[in-house]
Amino acid sequence: MSPLLDLAGFYSSQFAIADEESIEITTNDGETVYRGRIDILVIQQSLWVLVIESKSSSFSLHKALPQALAYMLASPNSPKTTFGLITNGGEYRFLKLNHPNLPTEPPQYAPSSLFSILPPDDHLPTVLQILRRIAKMIAP
Repeated sequence: MSPLLDLAGFYSSQFAIADEESIEITTNDGETVYRGRIDILVIQQSLWVLVIESKSSSFSLHKALPQALAYMLASPNSPKTTFGLITNGGEYRFLKLNHPNLPTEPPQYAPSSLFSILPPDDHLPTVLQILRRIAKMIAP
């Protein structure tokens, strides 16, 4: 994930990056208990990156979706639109959350298509292009 963020320009001095505390996740397939972590990186309080780290590929991106939305909703001083990225290293899903203008309006989010960087799909150029576009949108 780090090389992609670097290529997209997020490691320049114009972006403030913070690490959040990791969250442990587990799943049980009936015989084995698999453990993993969701690591969280925040960029400009506008982009939340959640990385699922596990030795098992059984952790789908759906495990991190509620956590990503919770962080995006609770983001202090959040702009009108907040972005998220959930990845397990092979698959990537972007999130866009529009914060309400009025307290009576509900927030609305939309997930992107699922992008795989593994053969035969190899959506890596598309993932990098989306990250670069988000970087331009949230740059101070």
